[in-house]
Amino acid sequence: MWNFLVSGLLTGTTIVLYDGSPGYPDTGAQWRIAERTGATLYGTSAAYVMACRKAGVRPARDFDLSAVKCVATTGSPLPPDGFRWLHDEVRDDLWIASVSGGTDVCSCFAGAVPTLPVHIGELQAPGLGTDLQSWDPSGKPLTDEVGELVVTHPMPSMPVRFWNDPDGTRYHDSYFDTYPGVWRHGDWITLTSRGSVVIHGRSDSTLNRQGVRMGSADIYEAVERLPEIRESLVIGVEQPDGGYWMPLFVHLAPGATLGEELRGRIKRTIREQLSPRHVPDEIIEVPGVPHTLTGKRIEVPVKRLLQGTPLEKAVNPGSIDNLGLLAFYEELARKRP
Repeated sequence: MWNFLVSGLLTGTTIVLYDGSPGYPDTGAQWRIAERTGATLYGTSAAYVMACRKAGVRPARDFDLSAVKCVATTGSPLPPDGFRWLHDEVRDDLWIASVSGGTDVCSCFAGAVPTLPVHIGELQAPGLGTDLQSWDPSGKPLTDEVGELVVTHPMPSMPVRFWNDPDGTRYHDSYFDTYPGVWRHGDWITLTSRGSVVIHGRSDSTLNRQGVRMGSADIYEAVERLPEIRESLVIGVEQPDGGYWMPLFVHLAPGATLGEELRGRIKRTIREQLSPRHVPDEIIEVPGVPHTLTGKRIEVPVKRLLQGTPLEKAVNPGSIDNLGLLAFYEELARKRP
């Protein structure tokens, strides 16, 4: 987000950067900073919003946020429950600006527009200068259907090469191997008929059970409504024999126990709210869920570990917030038949 902060200076604004844990000394730490500084636009992560919701934080009650006109979130899709919580617990006329982009393009693919309405669970529109589309596997544009996030014309801030990639192979394989000449970012999205955008999660870690695809974000939204679940991680692993193993990893809230009753409630929640096909094969307690340094759950590297890829080849160690957590998944892969 550094580029977003620095570009704010071009408009004559004063920027505030909070350096430290958003949970210290308590979960309301960032709201306290917003109150103290009189911030008008408050940028945070979807993960922090959902953590506040789960912790029972009530910003409007506990802090003077009268100066805050907009709360912007990024890092991962803001679930519909996050929109509701911001509306109910901050202010009902708050501009909720969910945005999605990439470090690699140094900008947003889709985000907020002050002149458009906000629809729950949706990003308001593609960004300026972004020919954002949703494509099916054959390269056909889709509307109101889930497809691959593609950018069909160059954006001003797209990279043109990678370091230490003299022939461009890594660059090509990262973005242009699926649709020649068209940037495929690796996310499932829906472009709605009214022009808004819904982000469903990583397309290369999408759950595909019996031909029915579902984004991992849908699973997280349902499961993490349960008070016992602090955070979760779901992975779909293609097996050498043609089978498909879909474990759900859960990081429990303090005092919670993963017994049969909780396992049953988790499965029932997914079955009733989402899809019987996407009930996990196993529910496994973990010491924590690893993230990138920008707060995104690292689904693809964990999937690679579970498929037997060595740790040093599955992930860039410098991009992970807690590398030690990956030892659990690496050991699990080693023990599986």
